[in-house]
Amino acid sequence: METHDSANDPDQLSRRRFLRTVGAASAVGAAGGGVLGAAVVAGAAAQAQPRTAEPDKLAGELEIELDVNGAKQKCMVEPRTTLLSALRDRLEPALTGTKLVCDNGNCGACTVLVDGEPVYACLTLAVRARGRKVTTIEGVAKDGELSALQQSFCEHDALMCGFCTPGFVMSISACLAKKPGASLDEIKHACAGNLCRCGTYPHIFDAALAVARGAQGGPR
Repeated sequence: METHDSANDPDQLSRRRFLRTVGAASAVGAAGGGVLGAAVVAGAAAQAQPRTAEPDKLAGELEIELDVNGAKQKCMVEPRTTLLSALRDRLEPALTGTKLVCDNGNCGACTVLVDGEPVYACLTLAVRARGRKVTTIEGVAKDGELSALQQSFCEHDALMCGFCTPGFVMSISACLAKKPGASLDEIKHACAGNLCRCGTYPHIFDAALAVARGAQGGPR
């Protein structure tokens, strides 16, 4: 006759654990810890529930199409691939103007525009950029001509090592696109998520303000 080993039956173990914990909770409740006992009972009940199978995990690579600087390109990415990695490592030619610095959303060097809004490319999954318009620093200049902001950066000596520069240009470009005559406070707020380790903030703000004043018809 077939025997049933209850000691190895996970359902039996769950019921025993539940009953044992409920007994302990009752003792606690009798001692005046009714609230704590209820919490223990609830925890025991949750443990006693049968485990469900883990959901399928995405793995491998998939092909996506990105709209970058007005051109649509297909590339292979993993579900975990960031937009920063896709731009720098998965496109041909590679768009390396978007800088990999902190890779943790702390410095802003990887800032790009997605549908006109500045985002950290290191914190954005490439698959989330499908069907959206991505603009990188390479797409700011038109027909080989620097934008007014890029030219102003050069005129005001607003860059030193250059690693932070693309991020600042993208953040301020988005600000000036929404409000061409932005004030100093508005410009500072727009690039609050961008860090310059060389300390060229005064020059950066002067460069941005010059463009804003020019948009208002004043001297740059």
